[in-house]
This record gives sequence, structure tokens and C-alpha cells, in this order.
Amino acid sequence: MSGLLALLDDVATIAKVAAASLDDVAAQATKSGVKAAGAVIDDAAVTPKYIHGFAAERELPIIWKIAKGSIFNKLVILLPVALILSAFAPWLINPLLMIGGAYLCFEGAEKIWHLIWHPASPEAPLDEEIRGAAHLEREKVAGAIKTDFVLSAEIMTIILAATPDSSIWFEAATLAGAGIGITAVVYGGVALIVKADDVGLFLSARGRLGATRALGRAIVRAMPGFLKALTAVGTAAMIWVGGAIIVHGLAGFGVAGPERVIADWAGLAAHKVPGWAAGFTGWAVTAALDGILGLALGVLVIPFVTRVFTPLAGMIRGAGSRG
Repeated sequence: MSGLLALLDDVATIAKVAAASLDDVAAQATKSGVKAAGAVIDDAAVTPKYIHGFAAERELPIIWKIAKGSIFNKLVILLPVALILSAFAPWLINPLLMIGGAYLCFEGAEKIWHLIWHPASPEAPLDEEIRGAAHLEREKVAGAIKTDFVLSAEIMTIILAATPDSSIWFEAATLAGAGIGITAVVYGGVALIVKADDVGLFLSARGRLGATRALGRAIVRAMPGFLKALTAVGTAAMIWVGGAIIVHGLAGFGVAGPERVIADWAGLAAHKVPGWAAGFTGWAVTAALDGILGLALGVLVIPFVTRVFTPLAGMIRGAGSRG
């Protein structure tokens, strides 16, 4: 009997340790995931364009296909790569983060550049009769998953960099938990955004109360402006997060001047406002200065990407297809 009690006590102890470990993983996954907020916002802002133009009944299935592709990107491809880097080449994490940060700056700056110099023209209607709706859907989903891969790589690298040194299992669980959670938040949010106008139309047409019908009409009217605002927020987040990554990366290489200057200016601004607003003011000034540096870097990178990298990548793809 005493042996059975001892065994039960050991099982209870193991269960407590496991529960504590799960709590630690969940807490670290949440904390690390917050660090990737900029890339997450941009992921949510970019995805709706891939659903635009399809029949309403295909919107949620398309989002589900993209979400499954995103999970595959994060868990099957990027998570093992991140763990290998952490175990065998941790010195590569900071340079890779900075490359990803520069990419975010480039993407954000390019969007602003095109907005100023090449205003978007109305999109051509989807030619489903010529190309086939199923083929077009596969093409759009593949494009969305490719875009997600780049953003997911940045997200997973940020999470890995924000995770303290620990066992490979803790890092794997943190990356997996944060990756799954972020994917659920992003594509759950995309689904809500994409279907919001349908909900508004339903309420405006079938609402039993005048207030309900008015709410439906308000949702329908608000969605175009909301989508534009979401795109603007996503672009700003890309530039701000990219700039912050570059600044912190430089500090990691011993060039701490930009980070110190930004911290000093943010501290001065925080002291100029009442105490309850100091924290937000310091964060806002830091984000703004990171964003200014990120935008400047992005503008500088545009000629290199458009005139050197993109043509070179096209030549490599062409040589590969001929081979």
C-alpha cells in the first residue's frame, strides 16, 4: 500500500512539473509572439487581397487553405530550421533577423513609393471563363502561401531571438505554440474581416429591428475604409518593426549609438507628459524614430532590389527552367 501511495505521489509530482512547464511554454510563447506584432499585423493586412474577387462561398475555404499552408510553413519547414540555427549556429540569428528587418523596411517603403509615384489602378476583373475558377484559386492560394512564408520566417526568427536560452524541447514547444497561436489569430481575424460585409448585408436586409438594419448598413459602408486603414497600419508596422530590428541588431554588433539616441529621445519625451501617459509616449517616440530609420533604409534598398536582386533572381529561375 505504501508503495502505491509513493507511486501516486510521484505521478502527482510529475503532473505538477508538466503543468508548470506547459504554463512556462504558454507564457513564453505569448511573450515572444508579441515581439512579432508588426509582422503579424502585416500578415493580416496582406492576406485579404488574395480573397478579393472570389464568390462568397469560396472565401472561407480559401482562407482555410492558406492557413493550412501557413501552419506547414511554420511547423514543418521553419521550426526545424530555427532549432538547427539555435543549436549549431546561434551567431547567424542576429544577421538573419537584420536581413528580415531590411526586407520589411523595403516592403513598406516600396508600398509607399508606389502609392506616391504609381497610384493603384482599378483591378481588372477575374477572368474565370478563360483560366478557370479552380486554376485561379490554386494560383492565388499558392501566391498567398509564398508571401506567408516570408512573413512567417521573420515571425519565427523574432520568436526564437526573444526566447531565452533553454532546452531544445522548450524552444520547440515555444516556437510551435507561438506559431499556431499567431496563425489562428491572423487567419481567424482575416476570416472575420472578409465576411464582415456579408454579415452587414444580412443584417441590413433581414434585421428585425431598425437598429439592427442600420448597424448592417454601417458595417457595409465602413468596410472599404477599414480595409484601407488596415493596409496603412500594416505598412507602418512593417517599417517600424523592420527599423527596430535593424537598430537592435546593430547594437548586437557593438554599434549601439542609434539605440542609445532613440532611448534618450524617448526618455526626454516621456518626461514631458503626465505620468499616466509617459509609457505610451516613450513607446510612440521609439516606434516613430525606428520607423523613420526603417523608411530611410527601405528607400535606399529599393534600387538594389529592383535593379540587382530581382533581375538576378529572374536569370537564375530562367536558367533553372531551361535546365
